[in-house]
Amino acid sequence: MDQTKRPLQIPPEFSTYAEKHGIFDLYKRLMEQLIINRPSDPIAFLIEMLKLDNNDVPQIMILGPPMAGKHSISKMVCGRLRTAHITPDNLVQEADLKLRDKAEEYIKAKKPIPTEVWVSILQERMKLFDCVKKGWVLEGFPQTRQEALALQELGIYPKHCVVLDAPDTVLIERAAGKRIDPKTGDVYHTTFDWPNATDIQARLEEGPGQSEPEMVDKLVKYHRNADGILRCYNSVIKVINADQPKADVFSHVMVFLQSQPRSNTPRTPRIILLGPTGAGKGVQASLLANKYNFVKVSCGQLIKQAITRETKAGMAAKPYVEKGMIMPDNIVLNILKERMCQLDCQTRGWVLKGYPYTREQAEQLDKAGLAPNRVFFLDIPNDSVIERLTQRAVDPVTGDQYHMLYNPPRTQEIKDRLVKHPKDSEEEVRKRLMQYHAYVEELVDYYVDAQHMIADQDPHTVFEYLESMTVKPLPRHY
Repeated sequence: MDQTKRPLQIPPEFSTYAEKHGIFDLYKRLMEQLIINRPSDPIAFLIEMLKLDNNDVPQIMILGPPMAGKHSISKMVCGRLRTAHITPDNLVQEADLKLRDKAEEYIKAKKPIPTEVWVSILQERMKLFDCVKKGWVLEGFPQTRQEALALQELGIYPKHCVVLDAPDTVLIERAAGKRIDPKTGDVYHTTFDWPNATDIQARLEEGPGQSEPEMVDKLVKYHRNADGILRCYNSVIKVINADQPKADVFSHVMVFLQSQPRSNTPRTPRIILLGPTGAGKGVQASLLANKYNFVKVSCGQLIKQAITRETKAGMAAKPYVEKGMIMPDNIVLNILKERMCQLDCQTRGWVLKGYPYTREQAEQLDKAGLAPNRVFFLDIPNDSVIERLTQRAVDPVTGDQYHMLYNPPRTQEIKDRLVKHPKDSEEEVRKRLMQYHAYVEELVDYYVDAQHMIADQDPHTVFEYLESMTVKPLPRHY
């Protein structure tokens, strides 16, 4: 950075590199593990942590009352994400011999397994290869607030906590029809999920504890502990209605698991708004810039400013503007880069509207170090665009803008003196729409993580969506 020049030019590659490789998230994760594990040799511990191929693995808890479908949904999630499936039963079965014998003593005596035993078993299980490399889905545990707090003390905390909820009457009804395959452990139901194979039907058995009195006791115990457990996971919890088809429940669960929580790591927003003329890109860019103090970057406005200031790039662009010719991409890119490398853009973030138009321009923008981290397509039907633009006019006396359908002039006097911009004729609007649609597909293919938004609605509704996708991490695709 040359401090002798004004305005200061900051190479944009710094923040782009840090975000691409997750440097700030990595630093945050290392500090968390250092505080949780408190190793005697912090440097050696951090080196071992850095050797892990991927520390960003799924860590999921699926909780809920008995018969809510925790087992079925957990198996489906594990199948989709290829994670380890941990349940209270297999925890005991796969535990170290000494811990397993201790746990089985309590089970045989029909006493609850103490929290310290559960925690020791789970701590050892979390150190195994599949949990470390692939992640885990913990089903039906913890069962008390004391267990949840003990897990937190050890640093075992989920990234997502799913709670399957349904009315008690529905759960009792489910229990009456539940059947278990003793060979595979798969769960079926006489009404909702009966197997087609006759050999499976013949060997199905009723599970223990499915009578109505036993179910009532289990539900009372669950409700007694549920509030205390769920308060431990307020920041990562999602309650999902389990009284619906299994496929619908799984769909809702996966949508939640694809979401990512907000991070405290620093991030400079770099936003591009794309869409046809009249989609509202300028309005949305202004709303985002005003609320979050982003720098609003308009390609057309920058070109006019460069020409007015008679900069080198501006003088190169001037002949093309005067003759109404298409400007070479390298001139436009130089004007954009000069502005977007300035200190305010690199520290506050920027929102660029209406550029790039083609895939080649998008590639050049990335090569210049100006790759966006959010791209939004404002989609709107052509008929709506024509209605928006051809019906608008300006009062030359007051400068007020009107729309003949949505904001008509109050008096005939005002109506008579309204003036329409030549670019708002239907012929010109259709021409600009054709130019946009000629290249939009290649832009959609290039920006694979772009978010699409229906722009044919209230501007503040559109803004709420853009805002939520700007402040939160993009959904993960499994």
